[in-house]
Amino acid sequence: MFNEITIGPLTLHTYGLMIGLGFLAAYAMCYYRGKKMKMEKSGDILYGIFWCAIIGGLVGTRLLYYIVEIPEIIKDPSILWNFKNGYVVYGGIIGGILVSWLYCRIKKVSFIEYFDLVMPAVALAQGFGRIGCFFAGCCVGMRYQGPGSIRYLDNGAAGEYLFPVQLVETLLFLLAFLLLHRMAERKRNGIIPKSLLLYAILKFVLDYLRYYEDRKIFSANQWGCLLVAVSVLLYEAVRQIKQRANNKVI
Repeated sequence: MFNEITIGPLTLHTYGLMIGLGFLAAYAMCYYRGKKMKMEKSGDILYGIFWCAIIGGLVGTRLLYYIVEIPEIIKDPSILWNFKNGYVVYGGIIGGILVSWLYCRIKKVSFIEYFDLVMPAVALAQGFGRIGCFFAGCCVGMRYQGPGSIRYLDNGAAGEYLFPVQLVETLLFLLAFLLLHRMAERKRNGIIPKSLLLYAILKFVLDYLRYYEDRKIFSANQWGCLLVAVSVLLYEAVRQIKQRANNKVI
């Protein structure tokens, strides 16, 4: 695939380029909205959250993979230091959120306010990232020989006709971005849990269109989606119970 761009002596890898563009687009969108909402020092705080999301995300993707693959790691401990693969996207989201929360606590700013600002842009970054996956030949789709099928020559599914799931994910995440952005602009309540739940549902369903040589009931990514979905539903249930209790007291 179109994995490299060469400009004179400079060679750019398409995957890294699209990841970088995704982060920049997300940051620009958050910066614009922060200024529009007249959030004090939004630029400085967002810059810090940006790096927290990267660091927490990189650590989180790996840690969640370790958690869901414990049985395989017990059989083959070398998985622990094999960094060529073994990353769970939702672990990155969870890790980025936790480190960003800690950062907001240190800076004594409202985590919820900034999280509300950032969440729509996460979908935008994901959309760019999946374009990178498409060109790099990773996270490929299931075997498929219908209209729009693609074929890679140098990956784990080399020579097979595959479903272009990365491009479908790009389209759906961009639509999710537009939906969440519109909700945020209208200041709808509950955008944070709705964002997380929407991401979990999208990733869980789309993962069934992915290529796996040894398809299990749930993949590592799907276990991550289930963890997030259950956590969100429990959080909302507790919040509703507390709200009703407070209303009765009043």
